[in-house]
Amino acid sequence: MNPRLSALPAREQRGSRARCLLLTDGRDDVVAERLNRILQPLATIDPTRDCWMPRGPDAPAEARLGDASTLLSDGLREAVTAWWLIAREGANTPNWDLAATAAIDGRPGLVLVEAKAHDRELKAEGKSPGNAANHARIRVAIDEANQALNSLRPGWDLSRDSYYQLANRLAWSWKLASLGVPVLLVYLGFTGAEEMRDQGAPFGSAADWERLVLGHSAGIVPESAWRQPLSVGGVTLAATIRSAEVTLDGSSPR
Repeated sequence: MNPRLSALPAREQRGSRARCLLLTDGRDDVVAERLNRILQPLATIDPTRDCWMPRGPDAPAEARLGDASTLLSDGLREAVTAWWLIAREGANTPNWDLAATAAIDGRPGLVLVEAKAHDRELKAEGKSPGNAANHARIRVAIDEANQALNSLRPGWDLSRDSYYQLANRLAWSWKLASLGVPVLLVYLGFTGAEEMRDQGAPFGSAADWERLVLGHSAGIVPESAWRQPLSVGGVTLAATIRSAEVTLDGSSPR
């Protein structure tokens, strides 16, 4: 086990959570180089300019875009929060496993990462009800995103009531692009997470992970959307499936 993880709760010392923390642990230039190997050629992180969350085990907080002042301006944070929530007290917007500012098509944008380490982390369930006003508002927001995406490329079927995890990731990505922020959504599979076999099947290869995501999203996301960026009013919205190997033995992530 990597000693850098030893102070964290046991559940955060393995799986995708631990690997995101190790991936973002170290000097800014080293972390940016690691991330750029995953993101190229769709986005570029400049360690002298860009910010990311989390920042290793010493700053492990995941990004909530309504709160993350290093990632979005005050106006944009308010806009996305108001779009998603009516009753804000005690409510959450989606947490991102990793988020970073980056250059996308030569413009300042955001990279948003959904990371997994085994097959059962891809969820088919709908959103749990929670606050009734927010539950209704989130349905409106996802329906708005779904309608807009279908106008750009037919074949979307985002819903609050099934495959909610996938739907909210794509809905938020669309909303940010509609507000002028280029977005790269990355579904990141960590291969070789053998310690997670008690939870689900780890990914043996990048091809295994890609097949799983494409199967999970079939009928919900047009397959071409994972390979060909969309233009939302001239602003890039891209989604991609990537993989990385990050070991937990103390060696540097690859």
